[in-house]
Amino acid sequence: MSAELISILVLVVVFVVATTRSINMGALAFAAAFGVGTLVAGMDAKGIFEGFPGDLFVVLVGVTFLFAIARANGTTDWLVHAAIRVVGGRIALIPWVMFVITAALTAIGAVSPAAVAIVAPIALGFAARHDISPLLMGAMVVHGAQAGGFSPISIYGSIVNGIVARENLAGNEIVLFLASFLVNLVIALIVFVVFGGLKLVRTRVPTTLATASGGPGAAKALTATTEEGTADEAPRLTPVRIATLVSLAALVVGALAFGLDVGFTAITLAVLLSIVWPDTSKKAIGEITWPTVLLICGVLTYVGVLQEMGTIDYAGNAVGNVGIPLVAALLLCYIGAIVSAFASSVGIMGALIPLAVPFLAQGYIGPIGMIAALAVASTVVDVSPFSTNGALVLANARDVDRDRFFRQLLVYGGVIVAAAPVAVWLLLIVPGFG
Repeated sequence: MSAELISILVLVVVFVVATTRSINMGALAFAAAFGVGTLVAGMDAKGIFEGFPGDLFVVLVGVTFLFAIARANGTTDWLVHAAIRVVGGRIALIPWVMFVITAALTAIGAVSPAAVAIVAPIALGFAARHDISPLLMGAMVVHGAQAGGFSPISIYGSIVNGIVARENLAGNEIVLFLASFLVNLVIALIVFVVFGGLKLVRTRVPTTLATASGGPGAAKALTATTEEGTADEAPRLTPVRIATLVSLAALVVGALAFGLDVGFTAITLAVLLSIVWPDTSKKAIGEITWPTVLLICGVLTYVGVLQEMGTIDYAGNAVGNVGIPLVAALLLCYIGAIVSAFASSVGIMGALIPLAVPFLAQGYIGPIGMIAALAVASTVVDVSPFSTNGALVLANARDVDRDRFFRQLLVYGGVIVAAAPVAVWLLLIVPGFG
């Protein structure tokens, strides 16, 4: 048995053991990376550690730490009340607000994980407070980020269009953008219906302005009154909450305008808040989702070993031996979806588009549809809990059984991996065949 097949078999074993024995999959993946890397691939520890996702580790820790502080000092509660007021108490509109915000952020140049890191904590906090499915809210955030992800000025769009130009392929920036936007919009609509969005249409939290406690002349505060008639006075803006809001704004501006690393920026801001207000920040460090960090970093370290071994190239070359162009195109879409569910979407797109060149050179498959299909198939699966976006959703979910929610994300990601490639193949590739 070849080393590549052994590495794939070990990955399957890791999944089976983790799901049947309730062992953290990340710990198993670290052990698998060590075993396969040293015994099969002949790698040393340094080579194995090169696959450790240090940037993702910092993002997960930094963002969850900063938003844990925001929860502890009441800033997220203030934001939730503000969101209710903006939509006039229509709870059903909130998931769509989150979809539009993340789409706008990525469309104007934010990296998809950065947009999700900014929006997901607020969205999932709102979901927990108002009994909205965290899977619904998390999926709306991620699909929103991917919907705007291929605009001509976006990061993903610039990368793919650059690869297309380098390979001297015919491309269409608008088709690429619209394909991603429409596919993710349709998925978001389906998710909204399937996971209880229609029930939210009947739920409304009326908002009124009521005088806050503090005597005559006190500042007005937003009051949300539930259908049962209980009143929940919105938190006031205090110095710590103002500072936290400024920190969140600084995170957005730093990531979008100045290209600062989201993880390092979030940790720095969290530390500054902790120095000034240590009491409200002390318990936040314990709310960093360490099991999720272990899970994601372990699996991605093993994926790094697979890439170093050439397992990914091995799978791609196997597709190259298929003599039927349409079948080969479908297989490439599936490879992009499966690998991207565990690894870098940008990285897999950079590898897959060149692999598609031989098929496109035959003239049977339209290059514009093929490129769009590969791009969409390789990014729409980022709801997987092993992708950066999915990991951020998992890490920021509140008041949930985390193991159960992980399995829900895994199943949902599996459905997307199974359905999306064939859907984009039928919509974008098959019509241009011939």
